[in-house]
Amino acid sequence: MIKKLCYFLFIICFLIFWSSCRKDFEFSPSTGSLEFSKDTIYLDTVFSNIGSSTYNLKVYNRSDNDIVIPTVRLSLGEASNYRLNVDGLAGKQFENVELLAKDSLFIFVETTIDINSFTNTDGRFLYTDKIEFDTNSNLQTVELVTLVQDAIFIYPNRDANKVIETLTLNVGGELIETELQGRELLPNELNFTNDKPYVIYGFAAVPNGETLTIDAGARIHFHSESGLIVNEGATLQVNGSFSNDQELLENEVIFEGDRLEPNFAETPGQWGTIWLFDGSLNNTINYATIKNATVGILCDGNPNDINDKLTITNSQIYNTSSFGILGRNTSIAGENVVINNAGQSSFAGTIGGKYNFTHSTIVNYWNNGFRQLPSVLLNNFVIDENDNTIIADLTEANFNNCIIYGNDNPEIGLEEIEDDAVVFNFKFTNCLIRFQDNNNNFTGPNYDLNDVSKYEGNIFNEDPNFLDTNSNKLVIGVESAAINKGLAAFATQVPFDLLNINRTATPDLGAYQHITFPEEN
Repeated sequence: MIKKLCYFLFIICFLIFWSSCRKDFEFSPSTGSLEFSKDTIYLDTVFSNIGSSTYNLKVYNRSDNDIVIPTVRLSLGEASNYRLNVDGLAGKQFENVELLAKDSLFIFVETTIDINSFTNTDGRFLYTDKIEFDTNSNLQTVELVTLVQDAIFIYPNRDANKVIETLTLNVGGELIETELQGRELLPNELNFTNDKPYVIYGFAAVPNGETLTIDAGARIHFHSESGLIVNEGATLQVNGSFSNDQELLENEVIFEGDRLEPNFAETPGQWGTIWLFDGSLNNTINYATIKNATVGILCDGNPNDINDKLTITNSQIYNTSSFGILGRNTSIAGENVVINNAGQSSFAGTIGGKYNFTHSTIVNYWNNGFRQLPSVLLNNFVIDENDNTIIADLTEANFNNCIIYGNDNPEIGLEEIEDDAVVFNFKFTNCLIRFQDNNNNFTGPNYDLNDVSKYEGNIFNEDPNFLDTNSNKLVIGVESAAINKGLAAFATQVPFDLLNINRTATPDLGAYQHITFPEEN
């Protein structure tokens, strides 16, 4: 046993001695034969003074030799607005970077650029640099390109202790301190123009008695957990307009997040909501796109006002992680409205209220996980924090010449708590609806599809033939069941579709007249 132990120790000592004497890796200087995952890194568009996402470059040593790269550096050196991370080390220049044979290394790139450091930019400019590998005859480069966009920033103040300002709101004449980070808009901030984009941090609130006017072509970007509040006694007017470019709709107003990289282009839940408080007045939205929010529009109160609390026309709401439009005991009128891709419902009219949608496409093809609610949800109650049930009148909810569809079934939900003192009035007229109750789970008078006081002239479970639901392209094609099924009286009320095509002669259902889809290459 002792002999075996001695032999074992001898082998261990020999291996340690041998490994300590041998030179594991002999690195040769780079010969300029590196290969790269890309020859140019486009860091996409960034706003002035907002950091970019992190981009990566992979560097390959395809040779059979272990090599050392004498220098890896930014061409502009310390003056560069780019930042590198090479093998876990941050900096702008690195010496003697080792790379094993048939191996690779990652380089990570970020940037933050102050547009005010440059002249004659006209609000946006292309900032460039390059990563240099080695020098002289062995020099290899990878280009870096970033489009920098100037913007108007609206953000809450910080005090000396870096405590961020929170909103104090006028609710029923009483000033209420909230925990929402943000501030009220100043008098000179109550007209958003299309000169520069707007970037909002926290919640920007329209003060009581004031109107926020947003011009055609304006672009409003929200940081994470940010949004817009229209206070009691205040008004929002979004004045987008139609563009002759039917693909771009470039004169529309766009509300979206402040991450401009392609990876964030369709990501839900990047910002909060446009919140129309109880008591806000005569809010109008025309030709707008609201995308990537948590709730596109949250509309509260005033169900019985002479003028609807919100009138929304020729507008699109996409990629909301919760609701496209959430109405809570309020009044909303919509024409040529398109809503798709919501984590819960595309439209929910809750705690009663008054809702009228004509020639709208309200669908839900959410594919980011399971959703529990249909495309359109109506109810007349809420359970408060004390478990008390509050019931309110659903005075009316009319959907005329609409398409209500999606990738679940059914796509309408009617939740009524019956009370003789409360009304629950709704009607779907000449709509294309997905509702197929194979297991007879939906019973009661609200789901009697033969009751013409609630359902009249509708088509159920036939193909809308949308162009591409995944890309929110909800124009219908020549095989759509919605073609020429609209009631003329409603088409006269909304004579032009979302793309400004006259629909009065042969109205199709939904927000669009049908087209012939372009042939795929």
